[in-house]
Amino acid sequence: MSKFRKTFQNIPTIAKYLLVFLVIFFISFLFPNNVRFKYQFDRGQTWQYEDLVAPFDYPILKPKAEIEAAKVQINDEFSPYYYYDKSIVKNTKKSFISDFDKQVQNVGDGDQFVDVLKRTRQYKRYGIRLIDNFYQEGIYELNSKHQSKEKDFVITVLKGNTEYPKTIQSIPDRETVNDRLADSLFSSGLREADFLLPLLQNTFEPNISFNDTLTQNFLDKAIAQVSTSNGLVKKGDLVIKKNGVVTDDIYKKLVSYKSQYEKEVTDKQSHLGVFIGYLLLTSIIVIVFLWYLQFNEPKIFGHFSNLVFLLLWLVVYSYLVYIVEVTDAVSVYMIPFCIVPIVVRNFYNDRLALFTHIIIVLIASFLSSLGYEFTFITILAGIVAVLASGSTRYFTQFFRSIGLIFAAYAISFLGLSLIREGTIAGVDWGNYTWLFLNAFLTLLAFPLIPLLEKIFGFVSAVTLDELSDMSRPLLKDLSIKAPGTLQHSLQVANLSEAAATKIGADAQLVKVAALYHDIGKMSQSEFYIENQSGYNPHSESTPLDSAKKIIEHVTKGLEMAKKNRLPSVITNFISSHHGTTRVEYFYRQHIDQNPGKQIDASLFTYPGPRPATKEETILMIADSLEAACKSLKSPTGQDIDNMINNIIAGKIANKQLEDSDLTFQELEICQAEWKKLLRSIHHVRVEYPKEKTPTPAPESTQSTEKREISDTNNKPDDTIERKVD
Repeated sequence: MSKFRKTFQNIPTIAKYLLVFLVIFFISFLFPNNVRFKYQFDRGQTWQYEDLVAPFDYPILKPKAEIEAAKVQINDEFSPYYYYDKSIVKNTKKSFISDFDKQVQNVGDGDQFVDVLKRTRQYKRYGIRLIDNFYQEGIYELNSKHQSKEKDFVITVLKGNTEYPKTIQSIPDRETVNDRLADSLFSSGLREADFLLPLLQNTFEPNISFNDTLTQNFLDKAIAQVSTSNGLVKKGDLVIKKNGVVTDDIYKKLVSYKSQYEKEVTDKQSHLGVFIGYLLLTSIIVIVFLWYLQFNEPKIFGHFSNLVFLLLWLVVYSYLVYIVEVTDAVSVYMIPFCIVPIVVRNFYNDRLALFTHIIIVLIASFLSSLGYEFTFITILAGIVAVLASGSTRYFTQFFRSIGLIFAAYAISFLGLSLIREGTIAGVDWGNYTWLFLNAFLTLLAFPLIPLLEKIFGFVSAVTLDELSDMSRPLLKDLSIKAPGTLQHSLQVANLSEAAATKIGADAQLVKVAALYHDIGKMSQSEFYIENQSGYNPHSESTPLDSAKKIIEHVTKGLEMAKKNRLPSVITNFISSHHGTTRVEYFYRQHIDQNPGKQIDASLFTYPGPRPATKEETILMIADSLEAACKSLKSPTGQDIDNMINNIIAGKIANKQLEDSDLTFQELEICQAEWKKLLRSIHHVRVEYPKEKTPTPAPESTQSTEKREISDTNNKPDDTIERKVD
């Protein structure tokens, strides 16, 4: 992933603008190619425009629900078409005669019944007449999809070009014929009627069968004839007056006018003109977004991967709205727009999260047909998402945020519905299903965060939590190989976290970075004073070699970080926590040992870079403060304050803060916080002047001293303890 990010960062600036150009063009092609209606209206609202007079004749369209209901009714009541096949009767008779003759021949010679059959054709004629009788009304085969129909279900039988509506009850099917066959034979008066039963049983094939093609054709014609309009508005008719209320009837007229207007103008318009209009709108929205990034988030704007990440949201949500509008299967309210502010806030800050959300909603508003309600509700939900989104490290806070987002959607939609309809009965409760799904899908932000983190090289709060676990391999090794360094790192982490919290910087990031900033000391931990227990290996080294050993912990730390795949944002702290300062002690020692010689100061200088972010700057100073305070012996409060002031002044004098985002005002806040913390860590107490040996004094003076002693006895315990010390 690191190679992926480095490749992104090395792409020339022109590639960024090419990316922006492609994003704008892609979104512009998603917009419809017809003109937009110039009026906004809804039921119960006041018409804010001038009097609207119909510029042409147009039909008053029925609501879609009413048209669909009529189509469903036609489909339910439609009589399917069955085809009457005349050839079936003829073929059945031929089959019966053939089987009859074979049956007669199979009967043995000498049988008296055979002689009877040979002398008369009564049985054969009766069988043929029985076939004609059964086929007189026809024998039907009910189509499987009509099996649930009632007994008096009507079908249309087509004989040639003639249609015969018939009920299923009046036409026998194959099973009914077989049931009637035995009764018909045994009531025939034939002496040996059972001779015909096996010949006729299961012989009757249906001659009335379902015709799917014909049925569908007639059904389509019937549905096509459903009227889509209910009345006509003629040219010159007044549709609505200015300040008039949009009633249900007027609303239907306005919807019909909008549909006809878009159709009429679309036929005459230039599609290129419409596309250019949408292109201009998309361009200005995206340019404003880039403008904000350039002046308020320059580091984000300067990195290609960050720009890709943010512009990707615009493309994805524009396409989602486009798909929903084209398919018309679900509502745009189902799209979880609040994922964006939650994810962006997790990686960046509240302002950028909200700004990105607003930009996306503005573009989506042009793609959606829901109007201003959608814009208002979605922007409001995004604001709630930014304000309510706690850390994604904690499920409780995350689910609480989802609940508040749904509440924002639900309450705002209810309020707008009441304004529009005027009554609770008019609220479209079906939309709450989409809003609930919206809130539910917002939960996808949780798995998206680690996924996007890996792709774009970000660091989330969850990852920082994992890195702060003391059982992590690097921290575990540090506790074993350099326990003193680990204690130092923990103290630096506390100092850094407290200062970052005071100025609103990323406290969690700087705390975790402090734990890892000195991992390079594990390679030769004995060269660092916090890990020494009597023996000092520097006593056997030259100042130059000692300086190299000390400086080496930065490069060694970077190697360890890379090997253990620490995020780049953490490795930045390792390389910058000493900036470009010198190892001053060994540098001075080297000068003293080589008087008059020219010294290469770069050999005693850390490679840098200097800290750039607020967090990196805080860590650098906190690292120096923690180390310096250990050198003080029984420090007073003033000693600690002077030491802090001197170290910070030294960093400024050595130009170590020139690349930093930290302002002087924020530095002063951090400085005050460090003084308070370090005084507490080193148990500094309030100082009182030492008492002098009392001398004889007049009675009035002695009484004053008694009062002072009395006051002293009433002081807190720590004051008395200080006097004893």
